[in-house]
Amino acid sequence: MKVRGNGQAKILNAVEINRLFIELKKKPRDSCLFAICFFTGCRISEALHLHTTDISEGLITFRKSTTKGKLKTRTVPIHPALQRFLNSYQPRIAGPMFPGRRGVNIYMSRDTADRILRDACTKIGISGAATHSFRRSALTHMSRNGVPLRTIQEISGHKDLGTLQKYLEVDPEEVVKAISFINF
Repeated sequence: MKVRGNGQAKILNAVEINRLFIELKKKPRDSCLFAICFFTGCRISEALHLHTTDISEGLITFRKSTTKGKLKTRTVPIHPALQRFLNSYQPRIAGPMFPGRRGVNIYMSRDTADRILRDACTKIGISGAATHSFRRSALTHMSRNGVPLRTIQEISGHKDLGTLQKYLEVDPEEVVKAISFINF
């Protein structure tokens, strides 16, 4: 868990995610930003650098130029719940999906996104969460629900499975269940 900027971002459970989105929904822009992070498993920087034209025909495209390592462009289908967040937030016709304060082509800063999330977490009493919590939570939830690691890797854009596995948290109940399969 993240403490004063150190450690890994907390993996949020379903109740915490629900409470956070109830708090964030007060501002459609904020809830849409973090819904993109959660429902696509993307990094906050990738979401912040989306253009309105990167979202169309049921897909979100994360351009190679905005991904970590700038290795390849990836496209992720839009979950129906994410579509509702996108529908409630109507940015400009063309340009940054999450513009900053300074001008038309400037993106919202990562610091601003961090502050928005910290304020929401403080109001509802969640500690250890960070912007990366949405990515870690999404990937862990997919893994726990049986999605093959190679598929999760394709969605997340991780270069190798070893790095991806560092994101995933093992639930103690899963360990008990795994042990129960041992038999002779």
